[in-house]
Amino acid sequence: MIIVGITGASGVVYGIRLLKALNELNVRTGLVISDAGKTVIEHETNEPLEEIISLADEYYEFHDLTASINSGSFKFDGLVVVPCSMKSLSSIANGYSDNTITRVADVALKERRRTVIVPRETPLRTVHIENMLSLSKEGAIILPAMPAFYSESETVDNQIDFIVGKILDSLKIENDIYKRWK
Repeated sequence: MIIVGITGASGVVYGIRLLKALNELNVRTGLVISDAGKTVIEHETNEPLEEIISLADEYYEFHDLTASINSGSFKFDGLVVVPCSMKSLSSIANGYSDNTITRVADVALKERRRTVIVPRETPLRTVHIENMLSLSKEGAIILPAMPAFYSESETVDNQIDFIVGKILDSLKIENDIYKRWK
């Protein structure tokens, strides 16, 4: 199972597209959406929240610290926080686990499970970079939403697919969602 956390940064389309891709690849998913993430979904997409939630096999409430995924004994293969706000990044990097997303990230890191963080902010402050470095040192994969343009990225959808393909690659999930360099 791959856990997907959607936080309140711009770029919720990356998280939604990842859920769709994981469904297409028959990978079980769990989903957590922060309160701010729900607000951004409302502003950036035309997709009803219920439809996004229905893409996941399991849905966990953002403020439920008793959720099964918040225990190290709960088995899951990896976590992707996409998009990852700088607030969530800071909380994860500093071990401040006050919600389901930051707690499951804490579990993923301490249990050495594959953890992919997709930060969405520009420009970056030094503290943002330091938080990313801290997480990288702990084994997290920092995968900024920076699309390449060699993969025939004429459309926004192509650029989104490039990032989602890179996330899947980081999770070691075979995919052909984007055109690779030859």
